[in-house]
Order: sequence, then C-alpha cells, then structure tokens
Amino acid sequence: MRADVLTCIALAAASLVVMVACSRSSGRRKNKEVFLGENSKFKFGGRIDYKLKRQDSTKTLLIKSEQLLRIEEHDFAMRPGFGGSAIPVGIDVQVESIDSISEVNMDFTMTLYLRHYWKDERLSFPSRNNQSRTFDSRLVKKIWVPDVFFVHSKRSFIHDTTMENIMLRVYPDGNILYSVRVTVTALCSMDFSSFPLDTQNCSLELESYAYNENDLMLYWKNGNDSLRTDEIVLSQFFIEHFHASSGLAFYSSTGWYNRLFINFILRRHIFFFMLQTYFPTMLMVVLSWVSFWIDRRAVPARVSLGITTVLTMSTIITGVSSSMPQVSYVKAVDIYLWTSFLFVFLSVIEYAAVNYCTTLEEMRKIKRGKIPSTYNASQAMAFDGCFHDNDIELTPFPRMAPTLTSDPLTSPPQSPDIRPMEGTRLRRQRSVRENVDLLVSNSYMIDSYSRLAFPLSYLLFNIIYWSLYS
Repeated sequence: MRADVLTCIALAAASLVVMVACSRSSGRRKNKEVFLGENSKFKFGGRIDYKLKRQDSTKTLLIKSEQLLRIEEHDFAMRPGFGGSAIPVGIDVQVESIDSISEVNMDFTMTLYLRHYWKDERLSFPSRNNQSRTFDSRLVKKIWVPDVFFVHSKRSFIHDTTMENIMLRVYPDGNILYSVRVTVTALCSMDFSSFPLDTQNCSLELESYAYNENDLMLYWKNGNDSLRTDEIVLSQFFIEHFHASSGLAFYSSTGWYNRLFINFILRRHIFFFMLQTYFPTMLMVVLSWVSFWIDRRAVPARVSLGITTVLTMSTIITGVSSSMPQVSYVKAVDIYLWTSFLFVFLSVIEYAAVNYCTTLEEMRKIKRGKIPSTYNASQAMAFDGCFHDNDIELTPFPRMAPTLTSDPLTSPPQSPDIRPMEGTRLRRQRSVRENVDLLVSNSYMIDSYSRLAFPLSYLLFNIIYWSLYS
C-alpha cells in the first residue's frame, strides 16, 4: 500500500515538471515570434516567416562557395595547366577617360576597365541552371589570376571607393571573367619639333610580368573590337583614332613575352595657342613698324616704342619656354617667336641707323658752313636728341647731273677718241661709297624703304611658315 502511494506521488511530480518545462518553451517561442514580428514591421512593413529568416544565412554562403569551388583542394599558386601548353588569357579594355596629358613630364593619365578572360577547370562546379557566380576581391586573393602589368607606367592604382573595384565571375565550366577599374599614369615619348602644330602618338602597353610566352599567351579577346571608349573630350587635344595591336617583347634573361598595345593619336587644338602666342606676337611685330611713320627727330618716342616691343617679345618667349620641356631641338613655335623677335629687333636697329645718318648729315653741313658758327648743337639736341628744322637749314638733295646733254655749249668738252657712238647712252654706275653717301645725305629714305620692306618680308615668312607646319 505504501509503495503504491509513493508511485503516485512520483508520477505527479514528474507530470508537474513536464508541464513547467512545456510552459517555459512555449513562452520563449512566443517572445521570439513577437521580437521578430516587431523588427520585421519596423524594417519591412510586414511580418517575416521565421523559417525564411533562418534560410537566409550569409555566414554559411561563403563557406559553401569555397567548398563548391574546391579552393582548399588545389594549389592556386600554380597556373592552370601547369606543365602543358601556354594558357590563353583574353584581354578586353574599356577606356573611361583620359584625365590629363602633360607635355612637361611627357606622360598621360588614363582610367580604364581592364577585363581578363581565361579558363581554370579547377574552379568548375555543377549547376542545374548553368548560372555563373559573382564574387568580389575577397575571393580573388585565394585563386590564381594573371599578373598583367602596365609597361612604362609611372603610377597606377585600383580604385577602392567604397570597396575595391574588383569583380570575379566564375562559370560552371571553369571560364572566368576578372575585371578591375584602374587608373594608370604612363610614359608617352612626344616629339615637339612641330609644336604646337603637332600630332602625338601615345600607347599604353600591357604584359605579363612573370609568365613568358611558353606559360601565358595574351591576346585581344575580340580583335579590334576589344578596345572600347566612352565619349572623351580633352581641352587641348582631339583624339583622332583609338586602335589595338599586339607584339612580342624580348628580355635577355627571361625570354619572349606577349605584349598588347592600346594606341591613340592626339592632335593638338591650335586655337588656344593662336590666342595666347601667335596673335600677340603678330601685334608686337606690327606695332614695331609704327616707328617708321614717326618723325626721325622724335627720339624719345621711337626709342621707347622699340624697347617696349622688344621687352614684350622677351616676355612671350619666356612664358612659352617655361611651359615646355627642355628639349635639345628647335620647336616650330621657337622658329616663329625668334623670327618675330628678330623683326622687332631690326626695327630698333633701323632707327639707330637713321639717327646715325641724320647726325652725320648735319655734321657735314656744319663743316661746310651751311649752319652758322654761333649754332649750339648741344642745346638743339637737349630735348629730343636731334637738331631742329627751325635751327638749321636742311637743303634738298641735289639732283644728279645727266651724263649726256643735248646742249653742246653747256656740256664739258670731250676728247674725240672717247666720243660715244650715235644712238647709245652711257650711265655711270655709282660705287658703294657713293651709295652710302647718298643714304647718309638722305636718311629719310631708310624709313621709306623700311615701310615696304619689313611688312613684305614678314608676310613672306608667314606664308612659308604656315605652309610647312599646318
């Protein structure tokens, strides 16, 4: 009897414990459902099924992908098909922009999308719908990728805002697309012999760093269509042509390597340099000719005008030279600037010759007595540096006496042995000394000839210059 009582008490206690445990578990489930329900209403405006919440797990997705691709089962330090033929790697490039072109540093900066295509059967995986899988830079570090670099590059980097701009896409059959967004500054050997009427040929070169042609074969994925460009507008250049090409590069220690070229032709806009260099230079040269129409006795006016144009030309030449690399050959703009500077300098020398001839002419008249002995030359030249017409007597240049006259009474007697034959006329040529004396006696003729000679010479120079370089 006592045993039956103890058995009943034990069964009652056990049932009580089971009931307490069930009540606690149901309370926890209700609380969890309420918590999920509140969060789902706050975030998504509706209730999310708890079972669906458990299925959406990002923590196990990366682990499953690594297991699916069997990354831990292979040594990805070795290239695909190691020991066999060279692995083909296709390249596809889309140029986003050309950021800058520097003549001083002889380089250019370009932003582009660089895409690699190859096949690695070690990464193949089964798929029912034949869909690819896309990953970011975290998985790229665990597999083999081509080691393509930019030849003759000075600086380059992969964009990392907000994450590294790297994309890896793996297909079920093992085909791989690897894309990066990169900005590179590379060397461009420029020829400035025709600057600023020049056309520059620049190229960006791609090559494998470690694998020669026996291990890796670089090629353009779609031929000439592998190079695509957005609409690129530059301030000083017009892009005439973009084209892709390929070749081989030899290194004495490692052998032959496949090399790909992104070639583009740049033609410089001339309008900027016409406004900044050519038009001001032309105006300075024309301004220097104004002194030919100023009275030769106005020394301060003509000297100040000549010095001003010379200094302005020097400033223009210095400004152009400071923005250009220090090359050892003559540029087209140098020829134009220095020839224009020579015209300006010669206009100053021309007035020096006019002033000197005028001074000699007046000194000769003083010696001949045509100017009174009481005339003070230093006082006459005190204000403008030359003699004045109201102070001295300037006689016109005497006409040359004809060699033969029709009047026998006025003509000097001639010997019958040297008498010219009938119907002929003799003209005695003046010597160099006589021509110099003629210019000294008529210094105003130098200005008269210069008014015509300088513009015609400069016009001829411009015709030759623009026909050669344009």
